[in-house]
Amino acid sequence: MTTHDQLSAQTSGRPSFAVHIPDAELEPEPLDPEQIVSGDPVVTGKVLWESADGTQVRGIWQITPGVVTDTEANELFVVVSGRATVAVEGGETLEIGPGDACVLREGDRTTWTVHETLRKAYHISL
Repeated sequence: MTTHDQLSAQTSGRPSFAVHIPDAELEPEPLDPEQIVSGDPVVTGKVLWESADGTQVRGIWQITPGVVTDTEANELFVVVSGRATVAVEGGETLEIGPGDACVLREGDRTTWTVHETLRKAYHISL
């Protein structure tokens, strides 16, 4: 069974499972061209779990180098690999890398400068 097949089996309704994040196969995610400030960043991801009402989402997300803007949801994430600078409008500038946990508030307007392809595991509350 491939890693992708294992991941699909693990996320299809089982209440508990483990995923090796560095090897997880991710799927392309569209990036609005208006969000791209510079470079040619590519976003991929995989939803691992979503609550029945759709208000809680857990998954893996990756972005290649470049500069993008975003408006955030309530999110906690841990960086698995890569490095980025996240500038929060009217707030802190966050330097994040492997092992760093980051909390973003709903509505935060951010600019992500991705220095090395960044992969994170996240939990979002909508």
